[in-house]
Amino acid sequence: MSVKKTIAVFGATGAQGGGLARAILNDPQSGFAVRAITRNPDSDKARELARLGAELAAADIHDPQTLGRALAGTYGAFCVTNFWEHFSPERELQQARNMAEATKAAGVQHVIWSTLEDTRQWVPLSDNRMPTLQGNYKVPHFDAKGEANRFFSELGVPTTLLLTSFYWENFIYFGMGVQRNAEGKLALSLPLADKKMACIASEDIGRCAYGIFKQGPTAIGQTIGITGGLLTGADMARSFSQALGQEVVYQAVPPEVYRGLGFPGADDLGNMFQFYQEFEDHFAQTRREEVARQLNPALQNFDQWLAQNAERLPALNQVPEPA
Repeated sequence: MSVKKTIAVFGATGAQGGGLARAILNDPQSGFAVRAITRNPDSDKARELARLGAELAAADIHDPQTLGRALAGTYGAFCVTNFWEHFSPERELQQARNMAEATKAAGVQHVIWSTLEDTRQWVPLSDNRMPTLQGNYKVPHFDAKGEANRFFSELGVPTTLLLTSFYWENFIYFGMGVQRNAEGKLALSLPLADKKMACIASEDIGRCAYGIFKQGPTAIGQTIGITGGLLTGADMARSFSQALGQEVVYQAVPPEVYRGLGFPGADDLGNMFQFYQEFEDHFAQTRREEVARQLNPALQNFDQWLAQNAERLPALNQVPEPA
């Protein structure tokens, strides 16, 4: 029996990395093995991956000294950061640099870096159409990832850049889901105007990454953008209505209003939605559903995702206020 190539999966207990780890482990024909890199190998999610057949490796992308051991002997690595743990683009940049340097030193043959646009290439800091945040960013959780692309290229790391899209899971966990409005109706409120946004199920990002690893060296040097659908707010409201069995209306919110909602990251997300809105054509050109489906034939559209996840939506637990 041939020896399987080991893929080191950063963020293996998270959304994207977990999707990749499970895609490999659930494929009996896979030519890859999973080394799940996690800060806490004793967590429930880590133990579940081990039960499925993953090797666990304790490491922390904040601590470069732990990364060499975790990457030793690996063929590939999936590199991802989680801005929302700390809200610091500088910290995210350092994490990406640590992973780039560690994969280079370990001689990893194929790296996938999960990235986004550096929006400052489209909206310079001097452009006042959206506010500058944290002194040096327009959309901090985009910009740091896009800026970090150069760490991999400058070091000569054999890398595929994977351009991701808005997670539908944000409707469950991030407070962006449908809510009762003042009239007691369920409403989806987003600052998208009538523009389309590139969206995807987070699990499908990992499955697409698996497809890229299966392509092998031909994918190195490419930038690959994926989406499960380019949807307007009205499109999503119609799907919500069907899934929930009651009308959901779409309410277009001005970005400046969304930025002022006051929850952590509201200003960043307000700028993000404005970027999606003003550069709709860019996302249509760089994120292709057919590309994602070639990598991941089981790619879900929004209706399919809702069929599996509607009962998890916070809206189901809301009742109208008494008149």
